[in-house]
Amino acid sequence: MPNPTSTRPARGGGGATRRAERLAINFDVAGTIVRNIPNFEILNEEALEIIEYNAETVLEEIGVNFLENPAALELWREAGADIRGERVRIPRGLARKLCATAPSNFTQCARNPQRNVQIGGRNLVLAPVYGPPFVRDVEGGRRYATMADFSNFVKLGYMSKWVQHSGGTVCEPTDVPVNKRHLDMLLAHMTLSDKPYMGSVTEPSRAKDSVEMSKILFGDSFVNENVVMTSLININSPLTFDSTMMGALEVYARSGQAAIISPFIVGGAMAPVTVAGTLTQVLAEVLAGVAYSQLVRAGAPVIFGAFVTSIDMNSGAPTFGTPEASHITYGAGQLARRLNLPYRSGGSFCGSKLPDAQAAYETANSLNMALLSGVNFMLHACGWLEGGLVSSYEKFVMDADQLGTLHHMAKGIIMDENGQGMAAIKEVGPGGHYLGCEHTQANFKTAFWRSDLFDFKPFETWDEEGARDTQTLASTRVKKMLGDYQAPTLDEGLREALNDYVARKKAAEPDAFI
Repeated sequence: MPNPTSTRPARGGGGATRRAERLAINFDVAGTIVRNIPNFEILNEEALEIIEYNAETVLEEIGVNFLENPAALELWREAGADIRGERVRIPRGLARKLCATAPSNFTQCARNPQRNVQIGGRNLVLAPVYGPPFVRDVEGGRRYATMADFSNFVKLGYMSKWVQHSGGTVCEPTDVPVNKRHLDMLLAHMTLSDKPYMGSVTEPSRAKDSVEMSKILFGDSFVNENVVMTSLININSPLTFDSTMMGALEVYARSGQAAIISPFIVGGAMAPVTVAGTLTQVLAEVLAGVAYSQLVRAGAPVIFGAFVTSIDMNSGAPTFGTPEASHITYGAGQLARRLNLPYRSGGSFCGSKLPDAQAAYETANSLNMALLSGVNFMLHACGWLEGGLVSSYEKFVMDADQLGTLHHMAKGIIMDENGQGMAAIKEVGPGGHYLGCEHTQANFKTAFWRSDLFDFKPFETWDEEGARDTQTLASTRVKKMLGDYQAPTLDEGLREALNDYVARKKAAEPDAFI
């Protein structure tokens, strides 16, 4: 892969930029999580081989549909696939051979190089919720999302210590025309944050806009040589690749930008009810999608995606934090590693309508499962509510706070001289206490992870301060973070160029809301 430290075009800024940097509010941002703990591997070698064999059987005998995409069919035909109508049957071994050219890891560059992230290997990158049409907060309740909400969530993501990635569609701003909102969303990520971001995938031309705007921000040559965007390419499970998503994938692959190739599966509705059956379909779909990206451009960076949940057989609603979802996520992680691909899954998943106990239980199950399954890129890491229909302000900061536990869990147990603590044990001896010993004094600030949100005060103090529950504390924290927010510095020439691009593109076509 290209070197992410290659020189970017020089940016002006002058005295105004330097003054802004001096006056900016400083806040900590944790780096990419690096796991020093083992992955949980739920499948033995025999089970993995069976699933891999069955997935290749699906591709060879059943095939996958590439809808309304003659160019894709021709690429597959030239590669040796059997094409009948829009059905592509892929000979055993072909998809796996094509996948071998995809990189095992890559760097996604941010406009602030200190915010670059490493995707793959033992790394875990955390990105916010993606896609909900509704938002919720304590004061406004549940409502359709607006561009103002979108900007607020970008700001919260930028200010959140444990979140390394700005994400993509953190909510769907319904007050902006469908054919133009991607421009405003990209502009918000580029100007309100300096963390990495995602590109648009809702139409191939919008993916092209994402590339063009990135070239304005980073410079043409830098984008041509480095990954500056990750995008989410969902497969229409079962076994269907539509022209919209594949068209966006083609744009990003040709531009050398990263794509998450991700089945979107509700077990029992879009895949078999069994774990092994679902894993077989997930692997077949990912193999076909990744292989196609490599047909478009060998070496294009991709991520093995798995968004999988089960279904409530009484109501038909998706369920989250379930044992079956964990089994599938663990197994998919093993399959991704055997393909030597980065892995995307997990998130702050829950089906609850409020950031309540149900949301907390299901989210905790989902987050810990993702950490142990070896996920490299976690979309929906904070803010997800009501099965992904709602971006919640309060849950965003509650989840973002708890992501700190993943950072600390991933460190594992430190076994150096300080970690062994023998000096402290010798100093205190029988019957003493450790509060004042030298080892405690040297380590107490960093020894234990501490929530920035939860209330650990005595009951009397908590009661006197209004007996505030966690949602109330989170609402207060949202207001403080948005009140403290200051945009990262950006050269005014770049800002003007981005604004001009957006204005010209919007003026070029009428508004469309469908």
